[in-house]
Amino acid sequence: MSETAQSESIDGRKLFTFLCMVFGMFMAILDIQIVSASLSEIQAGLGASQDDIPWVQTSYLIAEVIMIPLSGYLSRMLSTRWMFALSAAGFTIMSLMCATASTIEEMIIYRALQGFLGGGMIPTVFATAYLIFPREKFNVISPVIGLVATLAPTIGPTLGGYLTEFGSWHWLFLINVVPGIFVTLAAVTLIDFDEPDLSLLDHFDWYGFAAMAIFLGSLEFVLEEGSGDDWFQSGEIVLFSAVTVLGAAIFFWRAFTAREPIVDLRAFTDKNFAMGSLFSFIMGVGLYGLTYLYPVYLSGVRNYTSLQIGETMFVSGLAMFLTAPIAGRLMSLLDPRVMMAIGFSGFAIGTYMVTGITHDWDFWELFVPQILRGCSLMLCMVPINNIALGMLPPPMIKNASGLFNLTRNLGGAVGLAVINTLLTNRQDFHYERISETVNWSRPVVNETLSNMTHAFSELGQNAETAALKTLSGIVSREAFLLSFSDVFLILTGMFVALVAALYFVERPKPAPAGGGGGH
Repeated sequence: MSETAQSESIDGRKLFTFLCMVFGMFMAILDIQIVSASLSEIQAGLGASQDDIPWVQTSYLIAEVIMIPLSGYLSRMLSTRWMFALSAAGFTIMSLMCATASTIEEMIIYRALQGFLGGGMIPTVFATAYLIFPREKFNVISPVIGLVATLAPTIGPTLGGYLTEFGSWHWLFLINVVPGIFVTLAAVTLIDFDEPDLSLLDHFDWYGFAAMAIFLGSLEFVLEEGSGDDWFQSGEIVLFSAVTVLGAAIFFWRAFTAREPIVDLRAFTDKNFAMGSLFSFIMGVGLYGLTYLYPVYLSGVRNYTSLQIGETMFVSGLAMFLTAPIAGRLMSLLDPRVMMAIGFSGFAIGTYMVTGITHDWDFWELFVPQILRGCSLMLCMVPINNIALGMLPPPMIKNASGLFNLTRNLGGAVGLAVINTLLTNRQDFHYERISETVNWSRPVVNETLSNMTHAFSELGQNAETAALKTLSGIVSREAFLLSFSDVFLILTGMFVALVAALYFVERPKPAPAGGGGGH
């Protein structure tokens, strides 16, 4: 059968329904990052402290991470229709509540509920893709969910910057309301893929759920706050680390002993799912790590506004968008392991290019690395999704989808925590090394200080102080750039290692007759 005929054979109603669900997932993933460029405006609007404002993002992440693995069980219990409809409706209502928040406490509560309720949409879309479409159609469907999963966090800061610049921070949340109502109505009227199994409510493992919430919530808290609090020098981090370990112990015990565990971990016995989850974890580091690192450089060194940062970062999003159809076409031509090797290598080359960064790098110096990042992410994500979920038996897919999406979010959280710690430690290290070379026994240092003092001569007796301060600032800046370069070198090594890890991935078997559709 020709590819055109294959594409035409996808049920139009199913495809439209699926695209409505994808739009809901897009909103949920977008909202992780949409506030990141506008936190200072929200802080001013709510009169929040510098310590409290990061919780606008952290509360959403923690709540979403708890819901994602739970969604598989809820989807089997309530059916895809009601799980998705309730998720979309709750997300929409909480978006409206976020826009009306008048204190930071209200905002944190509404954001947590928004993340928890919206988080259910993400794995449900992944699971639906692999349950309702035959396997031979994955090269059409996979790029759609791959694009959304990678594009949404990338353009989040850009869109947030525009909304705040040309409207107000309230629009970060109001923008969800009309699309959210549409997605909710579409879910109720169009989704009819499966039936609810309310008997699962009788066996709901409340202890397992509580343990999972404590485990993942505390873990996310430790990862988010650890680098800022100097890790285990903080009593709070030590306490929550202990709570994480206790929650994890109870959760894993319940996962293997409960009659109907909240999360079925058996999917990890499938070699390709386990490898796909590992790749997803590292992709989370790359996806969220670079979405964080570039703005840190552009604002800290180049003094870009949130709008300028958004416009610079948009290059990656555009590259992803243009690569998605190519990735779909390559799915039917190449072994997915070859696609992943190309993607991982492209990502490694892109990050290696940035190791040569200097303080005067601008849009065009970052242009090629960003294109490589965008194209490579798409070439990786599409086959990773298929390697992990495309070969599983249908009854396992709903649970496995939650686990798979969790690995990407946890990869992002672990990646950001490690990146922040590395930046701090390496900056201190490089500052000491550079300071050792800036000593008064070297003529070039004295000459530089003399020239700077002369430049500040209009300040009179304060000229030398200003020159010393400027010199210290240059040392700090160069130390930061070297630490930045170190982080990119480590990221390069990680993606080179992933190319080697492809040796352990089995080639997916050809689709059996009848595919995986019709569930």
